[in-house]
Amino acid sequence: MPTKLLLIASAAAILALPALAQQTAPQQPAQTIAPTAALPSASTPDNSTDAGDESAVEEVSNLNLGPPSPPVEYPGWARHDPWTVGPLAPRDAGLGDDAWGSASGAFLSTLMRRMHTPIASRWAHIALRNALLAKLHAPVGVNPVDWAAERAWLLLRLGEADGARMLVAGVDTDRFTPKMVQVAVQSALANADPSALCPLEDGIKKYDAGIQRLVPAMCASLAGQPDAASAMIDQARRYGRIGGVDLVLAEKVVGAGANGRSTTIEWDPVDSLTSWRFGLATGTGVVPPDRLLNGASTQLRAFQARAPLLSPQQRLPSAMVAAGLGVFSSQTMIDLYSAIYDSTDPSDLPNTDAWQLRQAFVGKDIDTRMSAIRKLLASGKGGLQKEAARALVARAATFIPPDPKLAKDAPELIAAMLAGGYDQAAARWIPVVNGMDNEDADRCWAMLALGAPNIADVGTGRINSFIRRDISKDRVRSALLVAGLAGLGRISTDTANSLNQRYGLSLGHVTSWTRMIDAAAARGQGATVLVLTGTGFQTPLFGRVPSAHLYHAVTALNRTGQGFTARMIAAEALSRT
Repeated sequence: MPTKLLLIASAAAILALPALAQQTAPQQPAQTIAPTAALPSASTPDNSTDAGDESAVEEVSNLNLGPPSPPVEYPGWARHDPWTVGPLAPRDAGLGDDAWGSASGAFLSTLMRRMHTPIASRWAHIALRNALLAKLHAPVGVNPVDWAAERAWLLLRLGEADGARMLVAGVDTDRFTPKMVQVAVQSALANADPSALCPLEDGIKKYDAGIQRLVPAMCASLAGQPDAASAMIDQARRYGRIGGVDLVLAEKVVGAGANGRSTTIEWDPVDSLTSWRFGLATGTGVVPPDRLLNGASTQLRAFQARAPLLSPQQRLPSAMVAAGLGVFSSQTMIDLYSAIYDSTDPSDLPNTDAWQLRQAFVGKDIDTRMSAIRKLLASGKGGLQKEAARALVARAATFIPPDPKLAKDAPELIAAMLAGGYDQAAARWIPVVNGMDNEDADRCWAMLALGAPNIADVGTGRINSFIRRDISKDRVRSALLVAGLAGLGRISTDTANSLNQRYGLSLGHVTSWTRMIDAAAARGQGATVLVLTGTGFQTPLFGRVPSAHLYHAVTALNRTGQGFTARMIAAEALSRT
């Protein structure tokens, strides 16, 4: 089943083109102009550097840099069609060729631009990313290049640096709009690739005055013009409006070029990481202090997780965040731990997480493997880290045979397998769960009733028993369970209505959002449904997702041929609350 296989492996496939990571999410873009780079404001320079004046622009421009290179001419066969930008075939994303349908591009752009990230569901994140990367014809009523920019901008805010880079690369630079220029700058910084700013120099001069003095200096150095680069940096230091660590980091990039100019970066006065600081530091192999990383957004942590100049061990803490979000797949985490294992001295391996992961797969017996899995699951301290730990051990959990003696471990084993998309392996535990009769049994049954490909016992008696024993606040777990079962069609509408009225589960709440996603599903607009699902899940905690939102999202996904995604999201709702 290609849809399911891609959803499980897509993160690895995309991350393999170097993995992923962001920052304090760059500030939201204006309605018609895309996000400006999240750089130090031109009007509020770093206190450690004197502000300059506008004459710096003329002085730098008067340097003897030689004649400009002739413009690149694209042969016809090499040009990209701006109307169909994307590296992923729609079918591989589980979508039809007309997944946007007749939806308004301007309306979809507004939805994407206003979406707060991260969203509650790891599986919704994965499916939304795939939809944004799909090579679908741009919807009506939108400039196709701006449409690609909006998709890339949302990917960046989701922490998907590589996905954004691929969309930006899918548009010929001579067709870049102001919005695409600004998103391309953010993409270059998110990917820690200062050289990617160089094709944007002309656009940066027009639309991003804050960095227009520094980008030419970095690019001149990378192009083997050290004297010109040094002169530009010196002029920027004397007259520019950007100073302090932001200027020093640009000088660091210049030093990485032909002149080998040495710099010392002082992080003590810095109180936050911007995309500029992250991109230039990481692009030169510099790791910001932990205090700055710990205070950074989840998007920036996901950016750092895929930074190629950092060692696997340096990337690991951020990789846990990326895996929890859905940026990294289960297989990507296994690959990262394998790299750490290979680079660790054998005498230091015992009791490391890399060693525990190896034991989880190849331990001499079930007890050894289960002990390792328990330790790895315990390393997830909650939230994203806990979900990352589940994704990490997901495949190892599939090799544990169902056994009533492991009933206490069953909830986490099942949650881990579903986090990795191993629904059939999780379903093998149904007979064991049917023999359990405690709170662990309720947890396991609820996840399997929603996530298993074959329907578990979902009789009204079993559901009522679950609800009566539910001790979650406002019976949120019961509401999400019934919402998921009804959305998947595993209980009838009459049964859902009866349970809703009896227990006050708020499934019947109707809003403009519920009407929009229902209408998109009725029209078969699978990609539109995914954008609306992200809009309906704008909270970092699943417990805050209204049960009506889960019901309508799961229903819409199921109706548009995305049943696997619908099941995984519904099961995730119960595993994370």
